[in-house]
Amino acid sequence: MTFTKTTEQSSHYDSLEHMSVADLLSNINKEDQTVPLAIEKALPQIEALVSKTVEKLKLGGRLFYIGAGTSGRLGIVDASECPPTFGVPFDLVNGIIAGGDKAIRRAVENAEDDRNQAWIDLQEQHIGPNDVVIGIAASGTTPYVIGGLEACNKQNILTGCITCNEGSPLALTALYPVVVVVGPEFVTGSSRMKAGTAQKLVLNMISTTTMIQLGRVKGNKMVDMQLSNDKLVDRGIRMIMGEIPVTYEEAALLLKENGSVRKAVNYFNTK
Repeated sequence: MTFTKTTEQSSHYDSLEHMSVADLLSNINKEDQTVPLAIEKALPQIEALVSKTVEKLKLGGRLFYIGAGTSGRLGIVDASECPPTFGVPFDLVNGIIAGGDKAIRRAVENAEDDRNQAWIDLQEQHIGPNDVVIGIAASGTTPYVIGGLEACNKQNILTGCITCNEGSPLALTALYPVVVVVGPEFVTGSSRMKAGTAQKLVLNMISTTTMIQLGRVKGNKMVDMQLSNDKLVDRGIRMIMGEIPVTYEEAALLLKENGSVRKAVNYFNTK
């Protein structure tokens, strides 16, 4: 298969600087609407990766995302949202970015070009055979990510990837690749746009489906969410009221005493 980097091909639109604001927004939106359809074609790949991830996490493993630039930041966002949303330990889902935490806000020159650094970063987290490492790179050619997955493969650590170029080196390296072909960007080569959107949507699917499979959702509710602000406390109280026959004040007291919606409801039902 010939590898063509479609994310770098010329935009379907030209003379962007001469477009009105309305036309720019309309055309970007038109392109964005193609992303979910591209993801739909990759659903079997996503299912395979999630199924294996759930298996490993049930054995006590952890999930790691590795990436550079936008891809790395998206992995960090998804990882950081898992503890407050699902009440899991902060180190169950981890995001690692080329260049370290300082690269979250500002690009670190040449960080993505080091083929060996990702494995060094993973070893600092005491990576093991029950863990899963998903490399994220729109181009599918980022040395930091490819090198990390190559090292994991040698150590029999499960690897997956999210990329937007079919037949890319990254897709060929990961044991469970997810390839979402979104085509050329509205601004040529700006893969933070459609490719970034695709990566974010796939990350949502991976982490949410995994957490549901691990029993972190009941019905359709985040019963283990962390009660970190007034909005979430109020949501938790109303969730309890929807499950058991109590007033708002009684639900609030149960939540305060038990610390989570799940524990509050279980306590009430076992009294």
